[in-house]
Amino acid sequence: MTLKRVVVTGLGALTPIGNTLREYWDGLKAGTSGAAPITRFDATLFKTKFACEVKNFDIGNFMDRKEARKMDPFAQYAMVVADEAIKDSNLPLSELDPHRIGVIWGSGIGGLLTFQEEVKSFAKGDGTPRFNPFFIPKMIPDLSAGHISIKYGFRGPNFVTVSACASSTNAIYDAFTYIRLGKADVIVSGGSEAAVCEAGVGGFNAMKALSERNDSPETASRPYDKERDGFVLGEGAGALILEEYEHAKKRGAKIYAEVIGGGMSADAYHITAPHPEGAGITKVMENALEDAGISPQEVDYINTHGTSTPLGDIGEIKAITQVFGDHVFKMNISSTKSMTGHLLGAAGAIEALACLMAINEGVVPPTINNSTPDDQLDSRLNLTLNKAQKRDVKVALSNTFGFGGHNASIIFRKA
Repeated sequence: MTLKRVVVTGLGALTPIGNTLREYWDGLKAGTSGAAPITRFDATLFKTKFACEVKNFDIGNFMDRKEARKMDPFAQYAMVVADEAIKDSNLPLSELDPHRIGVIWGSGIGGLLTFQEEVKSFAKGDGTPRFNPFFIPKMIPDLSAGHISIKYGFRGPNFVTVSACASSTNAIYDAFTYIRLGKADVIVSGGSEAAVCEAGVGGFNAMKALSERNDSPETASRPYDKERDGFVLGEGAGALILEEYEHAKKRGAKIYAEVIGGGMSADAYHITAPHPEGAGITKVMENALEDAGISPQEVDYINTHGTSTPLGDIGEIKAITQVFGDHVFKMNISSTKSMTGHLLGAAGAIEALACLMAINEGVVPPTINNSTPDDQLDSRLNLTLNKAQKRDVKVALSNTFGFGGHNASIIFRKA
């Protein structure tokens, strides 16, 4: 069968450095750090006392507060960015077949705050089970896609992918696959996460995964810097409207870029540690390039997973070097997690947005907070350090990897 072409026609963002797509992109270009002392709870006794929180956000500006109380923040975030992306796409919803419109979302953890608060409340009691009837619906990750479909009446494919920090890239790739196979005309895709709470920070602290640079939160996320000491927890959401090319063309839609391929792989190595030589990462990028039908030399920009961990950053660069050979020195590489922190299951979505905006505006966002070169990295690499760079980006690749050894890549090309 002939596969259909898939394009991106709408975007939405809610991030630690901007609450709309434009604010987010402006923050990336400016090299803005979203890290600051935690305001959601008293972090005095925690090893890490800072995070990349969404700021100046009031869900009451977007929906009825009674409805909002039925949702965990991760689902609220999903609703907000889906609405922005749908409006951005100018889809004539009343004229379209709702059975051909789907929602495929990603979230690595789901309603962690809800789980924490309900269990805390139960633990304080006498053992009598008094749980909120919305406890389970607020907690489970799939309700993000469910809420979006219910609001808009979308009756096509509807589910949520859960693969830790690869979740929303897997969701985008699944959406791409459903459309190119002719199973849908339009799919709302992306991801959301809201894990900045005691359980989230405490849990990652216990794993020694987070930076503990409490004296300078804004410089704590420093991918590829020799002094990196762990990732900075972030939160937020990103949404993309994926649409079959002829469907978009017929209605005169604005097209951000074409989705041309993606890949998946597994490290099959360790529950949390990355493969030291980046074996699974090498394979996922090779799979994505093969799926896209392009050579490594055609890629202009890679938005890396780059979480600011001592082992992970090096393993990914080793894999990129193996796949791209000498072309690695001609590309731009950057980690926007240096600004947003790590949004876990939503990382792939907001980083896909960064790739799409780089293609559209000819600007590569930087890797900030780099002051001490790591001698394990070749100095010829263009890691887009500390300042955005102008570049005609025709093809961009985004990498995301998750606990459990899940690897996912997606590739976009200028339309």
